[in-house]
Amino acid sequence: MSILLALTATEPGEAARLYAIERAQETGESLVICPLDGSEPADFDFGGLAYTVETGVHRSRDAVGDLIDAVERVKPLFVVVGVRRRSPVGKMLLGSAAQRIILEANAPVVAVKPAN
Repeated sequence: MSILLALTATEPGEAARLYAIERAQETGESLVICPLDGSEPADFDFGGLAYTVETGVHRSRDAVGDLIDAVERVKPLFVVVGVRRRSPVGKMLLGSAAQRIILEANAPVVAVKPAN
């Protein structure tokens, strides 16, 4: 099995990347990277872990849809996605890419937020 990381060049994305690396090292699972914002995985440090990049057959204008499709192809143990902190009202009105991933992915989703 594998761990699928929704990679973004953001503070929440960094928290998700570090979490995914830690879990992969602990469990021995392989790491699969799905860039959501055009980030290049080669620009990031994965702690020496080997990884594969899942970009699908072709990229659409809907990066979250591409990730959902990748979940179907890869069938990961779980998906790791970064989320930002929100106010109570913001939580009620989430409407974000993370919410869509949580609701639509056919695998468990771990939502990771930055420590600060």
